[in-house]
Amino acid sequence: MGGNELRYVHQALDTNRISQYGSNIDEFENSLENYFGSNSHVTALSSGTAALHVALRMLNVEKGDFVICQSFTFVATANPILYLNAVPVFVDSENQTWNMCPEALEDAVKYCIQKGKKPKAIIVVLSYGMPFMVEEIVQISKKYEIPLIEDSAAALGSKYKDQLCGTFGDLSVISFNGNKIITTGGGGALISRKGEDKTRALFLSTQAKDGMEFYGHSEIGYNYRMDNVAAGIGRGQMETLEEKIMLRRKNHDFYQEAVKDNENIELFSAPNSDFFSNYWLNTIILKNNFPKENLRAKFSEDNIETRYLWKPMHLQPLFKGYEFFGNNLCGTLFDTGLCLPSGTNLTDESRNRISEVLQTKIH
Repeated sequence: MGGNELRYVHQALDTNRISQYGSNIDEFENSLENYFGSNSHVTALSSGTAALHVALRMLNVEKGDFVICQSFTFVATANPILYLNAVPVFVDSENQTWNMCPEALEDAVKYCIQKGKKPKAIIVVLSYGMPFMVEEIVQISKKYEIPLIEDSAAALGSKYKDQLCGTFGDLSVISFNGNKIITTGGGGALISRKGEDKTRALFLSTQAKDGMEFYGHSEIGYNYRMDNVAAGIGRGQMETLEEKIMLRRKNHDFYQEAVKDNENIELFSAPNSDFFSNYWLNTIILKNNFPKENLRAKFSEDNIETRYLWKPMHLQPLFKGYEFFGNNLCGTLFDTGLCLPSGTNLTDESRNRISEVLQTKIH
C-alpha cells in the first residue's frame, strides 16, 4: 500500500458510496486517462478478464467467429473467447519478447481467411510486462483490417519507443489483481480510443440497461463495474505507481548481477532500448539441459517460492483440438523456465537469500 488508500476508502464509507457509483471511480478513471494521455478513455471494471470479455463484445464477436490469441499467456486471456462460443486460434511466441510471433500470426490470419471467415480480433499479450513487437503486429492488424486487443494486464508502465503500453491496441486491457504492479484487490480497466466506445463499455458492464423509466433490456449485459471502495484503493495506488515501477526494475538489476556468471541461467530481459519493461515478473531460462526442477527444489528448501512459466494454451486440455500456428517456442519456454520472486516489497535480506541459492552449485 502506498499510504492514501485508506483515506479514499474512508471517503467511500463516509459518503455511503460503496457500490458502483461514487467519486473514487471517477477520479481513478481520470487519473488513468491522464496517465495514458489523449485518446485514452478508461472504464474501470471488476477484473482484467471482464475487460477482455467486454472488448470482444464491443467487436461483435459471436458464436463460431475466429479470434486469434497468443498461446503463451494465462488462461484468462483465452477464456472470454469461449464465453462467447467463438473459436480461438492460437499463435506461438518469438524469442526476443516471448510475445506473439508476427510470422505465425500472419499464417493464422491466412488460415482463417481460407476457411471463409476473417478473424474478428487479434489478442496480443505483453508477457510478464514485456512490450510486444508493436510495429510488426500493428502492421498485420491494419493490413487485414482486424481489430487489435492489447492484453497489457501486467504491463502498466511499460513502454515501446517511449509510448506507453496500453495505447497500441484498438482496445487495451489492464489488470489490478492483487499480484499486479498496482492493485485494487481485484479489478481491471478497458482502454478505448473513442469516447463512444467508453459509453458502450459502461452500458455492457452495468447489465445493458436501456434508457427507460423501467429496467428495459434488449441485449445481454454484465455486472462488471468496479465498485467505489476498490477504486479508492486504486486512487491511492496510482499516486505511487512510478515508485513501484522503479522498485520492480531494481529487482531486475539485482537478478542481472546475481546470474551474470552462471552459464546455466539466462535472465529474460528487454531485447534493446526500444523496449522498456516494468519487469512485473523476473523470469529465467535454464540452459545446457540443466533441469529446472533441481533449481526449483533448492529454492523450495530455503522456503523461497518460484513458479513455472505459463503453460501455453494450445497445450492445455481445455483447448485441445484448436488450431495452433508456430514452432512451439512457447512450449520450450514452459519446459525450461521459472518465475522468480519479484514483488515491490522484496527486501535486501530476501535478495541475499535468493542470491545464495542462485550462486550455489546445483546438480
